[in-house]
Amino acid sequence: MLERALPTTTPRRRTLAVGLIGPGRVGSALLTQLRAAQGRLAAGGLELKLCGVAASKRMWLDCDDPELNYRCDRAQTWRPTDLQQFAAHVRGDDHRHALLIDCSANDFVASHYADWLAEGVHVVTPNKLAGSGPLQRWEAIRAACRAGMRFRYEATVCAGLPVVQTLRDLLDTGDELLAVDGMFSGTLAWLCNRHDGSQPFSTLVREAHALSYTEPDPRDDLSGMDVARKLVILAREAGWALSLDDVEVQSLVPAELAALSIDDFMTQLAQLDTPMAAQLATARAQNGVLRHVASLDRQGRASVKLAVLPASHPFAHTRLTDNVVQFTTRRYHDNPLLVQGPGAGPEVTAAGVFGDLLRIAESLEARA
Repeated sequence: MLERALPTTTPRRRTLAVGLIGPGRVGSALLTQLRAAQGRLAAGGLELKLCGVAASKRMWLDCDDPELNYRCDRAQTWRPTDLQQFAAHVRGDDHRHALLIDCSANDFVASHYADWLAEGVHVVTPNKLAGSGPLQRWEAIRAACRAGMRFRYEATVCAGLPVVQTLRDLLDTGDELLAVDGMFSGTLAWLCNRHDGSQPFSTLVREAHALSYTEPDPRDDLSGMDVARKLVILAREAGWALSLDDVEVQSLVPAELAALSIDDFMTQLAQLDTPMAAQLATARAQNGVLRHVASLDRQGRASVKLAVLPASHPFAHTRLTDNVVQFTTRRYHDNPLLVQGPGAGPEVTAAGVFGDLLRIAESLEARA
């Protein structure tokens, strides 16, 4: 008896032109991940074509590198960075699908998103300054997406965790958001988990900085403003018109250290040790644990602060750099929905950006 051959399908071929802005720690990790996956993606019908890399002062438009490696051996022609020229080069004039990835933390770059989207270029970013910046700019970005362009920013909130997508799915299926609570900083989660009194808090901050868990300036984490931005991004995703000024933020940085250079701040980190030791003592006196928590409710009350939580609280059981986000909704009211996992480090952040790129690529039509 002859066996019937199973029908075969030809993968839907798609080509996506990509430009990367910000080849720092996250950007470099992303390029490594893209190179490693390129063969597998091509076999599945997706060809990624790196058309340019732009740093703060110079850019390279001569890649078109099949190995997605801007550090290749052949001659490189760098030129002064011009974001308008860079976007035009990636977009091309052949009606191709084009996507810009912004791995900078630069507000000037974020100010271009609405224009790029309006010009037919998709945008993916871990840069929090667009989603948490001026509300008018955020609305312009959303308006530009109504013409079918994609703007994805999953990695702005909890690196590679599906937090924005989870919230989007809840809302799209008719649920109603009532409150969001969470530990949104992998850096501060790691510091709280390690802060047991055996070492000065300043020693832990230096270790986190060496491990690349912190932002280049650790005050961006310790001030609580990075977490506040994430809270604003989730609020706006839910349709709430929240701004940074609406968030009550407790900073762990003494006022006298806030204006110092990074180097001077790092030399004076020991000033954090006494107040943080006192916070730990308070938590232990209450048989609780110290956690850095952000909270938002539907009345617009938003806060970011250190809190003493009971040992039975879900946030008390986090590990290492875990982020945990608790969504209280109409459906998940008595037993809120939790999303938890690692929330710091270039590799997991890059993976979140990569996931957004793939979701956009999957939605694209094949073009000749």
